[in-house]
Parts: sequence; C-alpha cells; structure tokens
Amino acid sequence: MSYGRFEDPGPRSFRCLRILSLVMGGLLLLMIGFGAGVGAMWFAGADLQRAVSTLVPGPAAPAVVAPPEGSLELLDEVWSILHKEYVDPDELQPQELVHGAASGMVGAVGDPHTVFVEPISAEIMDQDMQGSFEGIGASVDMIDGKVVIVRPLPNSPALAAGIEAGDIILGVDGESLEGKSLLEAITMIRGPQGSTVRLLIQREGVDEPFVVPVTRDKVELLTVEYRMLDGGIAYVRLTEFNAIARDRLREALQEVASQNPNGLIFDLRGNPGGYLDMAVDVAGEFLPRGTLVLTENERGREPREYHVRGRGLATEIPLVVLVNGGSASASEIVAGAIRDHGRGTLIGETTYGKGSVQNPHRLTDGSSLRVTIARWYLPNGDNLDGSGIVPHIEVAPSPEEVRSGADPQLDRAVAFLINGE
Repeated sequence: MSYGRFEDPGPRSFRCLRILSLVMGGLLLLMIGFGAGVGAMWFAGADLQRAVSTLVPGPAAPAVVAPPEGSLELLDEVWSILHKEYVDPDELQPQELVHGAASGMVGAVGDPHTVFVEPISAEIMDQDMQGSFEGIGASVDMIDGKVVIVRPLPNSPALAAGIEAGDIILGVDGESLEGKSLLEAITMIRGPQGSTVRLLIQREGVDEPFVVPVTRDKVELLTVEYRMLDGGIAYVRLTEFNAIARDRLREALQEVASQNPNGLIFDLRGNPGGYLDMAVDVAGEFLPRGTLVLTENERGREPREYHVRGRGLATEIPLVVLVNGGSASASEIVAGAIRDHGRGTLIGETTYGKGSVQNPHRLTDGSSLRVTIARWYLPNGDNLDGSGIVPHIEVAPSPEEVRSGADPQLDRAVAFLINGE
C-alpha cells in the first residue's frame, strides 16, 4: 500500500511546520484515501461496501481537485487562535483536532454514508468484518453510562469464565471505565489471544464488585444461527454480510436440509449489511443461476448487472424472509431480489432504505474513509434510498410483546408456511 509523503517545505517557522504537518493531514485525507485499500463496515449504521473481489477495472480516475486557494491559511488561523486563546490549552489534543477537521470536511458533503472513522473504531470494524476477533467473546452495550454485558457468545472465554448477561464491567486491569466511551472500553477489553484481562464486575444480587480473570482467545462472531421449529420448519438467521457469511450460510442450509424441512424462514431482521459480493452470493442460495440480483450505477461507468453465479442450496423450498427497520443495504438487496422474482414472501416491517455502495479506504494513521461511489437498483428498478421495502405481510410487535420476549413476526412466518396464509 503506497501513500504520498510530505517533502521538506523549506525554511519556515517551527509553528508553521507543526501546523502543516497536522492540518494538511486533515485537508488531504480524502485525496490520500483514494490510494488506500479496503477497510471495514461502520457498525453504527447501515452499509454496503466493496470487497476486493468485486472491484472491476474502470475508466481512469479523474484528477483530484486541489483545495480552494487560502484553505491552508484559514486552518492555520483557526489553529493559531485556538492555541493562543482557548481557556483550557491542555485540552487541545492535536490528533483529535485533525480528526475533527477531517470529519467536518467529510460531513460537509451532506451524504450520511460518506464518513470519516477514527482509528480505534476502524480497527474494531476491520476485525468484525472478517468474522472473528481476539478478545473475551461477549456482546456489550452502554446503558446509563455503564458497560453492560448483553450476552456472552457461545463457547467463548467470557462464558467459560462465568461472565453473565447483565453483568456491569466497572474496570479493566485495575483501570476504571468511568467516563470511557463504549469504543474505548471495547479496545481495553479486547487483546491478543492467550493474554489475560481482569474485569471488575458488578452483578445484581452480589453485594460487592468482584474481579473475574478472562483468558482472551480468537472468537468467531455468530454470523449465522439455525434450528428446526415446530411443523418441520427450518429457521436460519444471518446477522451480517461479513467475509464468512456465505460459507456459514451454506453450512446452515446443508444442516437443516438434512432434516427434510417443509419450509424455510430466512431471518434478516437487524442485519445492517456488509460486503456487496456477499449480498450477491447469499441471494444466489435462494435464486436460480443467472438470475439478476441488482444493477449498480457508478460514476463514469456503464451500469453493471450482478447475476447469481452458482447453484444455490435453497432455490425451491417454500421461503419466508423476515425483515424490519434494521434490515439494511445488503439485506435489502437479498430481500428485494427474492421479492421481485416471486421467490418468497416477506414478513415483518418496512426495511431501512439504503440504496448506495461505499468504497472504504484505510488511511495512513489507521483511520478510515468511506465514500459513496455508486447507487444500486433492484431487479424491478427500485432504488431504496429513504424508502425501504414494504413486506408482503406487515407485522409489528407491540411494546408488551417485545418486553415479554414474544416474536409475533416469527410466529406469523411459521403459520404462513404451515397453513399457506
């Protein structure tokens, strides 16, 4: 991977050298990014991104437009005034200021899916999109300012160490998590395989916090879940379109097929998307070879059609696809292609509504930049930006059903496959 370098600009004051070394990084992040490689999905929102295998040769890249005249001087002025006048000078962190400048520049584009991602977040996303990471193996959330274990993953170090859902992590290796962001906490908890992390745990029903040592290991994300339901109905859930999605999905489909199911429920609820090639491959498990999955329109190129490339394992079994407002991007490609070709019935709630493709770039300091490079269209010509897919059968859980753990969408899907209505 090659990046440009800054040459010695000649005699200048020390202040200007410092400013240029920092501020030019903020101004030129977009340009540097065009030379970088593939990054990872922004897990805080829906995304569809290019994997290396989907990139195809295109026309020569247009010349990079130089920043407007006087831009560097303007940032120089802002930097100088902040350092001369801000009431708490120790709070001025140079790298944070540069990242803020980059984020502000990208935000000014006005596209919510073209974003700058700081290094810590980028590293976590990169690991997750590969389908595995090194750590304790537990999903966590920030609730009322505290890091809470949502659930330990199956066969994980956290589960083996006795970590339970609902546990609050107060500290990591003797350092308090008070005031830390969720990303900062995750970074502290994760670590190399074989190392040990000591978590200070607060648990309901236990008077005093206690320390739990956990030996980190390589943890595979739960990309696919599957089981057999009543009535001979197979259930398969895909959580994201990461690098191992197709392989794990095929394993699940082979397993449930061995039990001769009468129907199949494919659950894409809460799936935020992922790699474009994975969306095409996953759709191909349910649609005949050669079927059109989507058409992509990219700047400076002729429209490109994506068709099913192989022979799927579930192209004939009666099919229901579960969707909701968290089903986005790659999930919408798969659900939309199944709908448009009359292959299955969609049940649930209207999907997220995102019809664009992002190209991720890893930048020199470990941060990343996602740039919207194309829009995609379903086989019937729909672009879903801002609209989403309305399912054939709409079922919205009530607050009471959510609190009780009931799943009326899944119940409706089972009834539909058994009774045909």
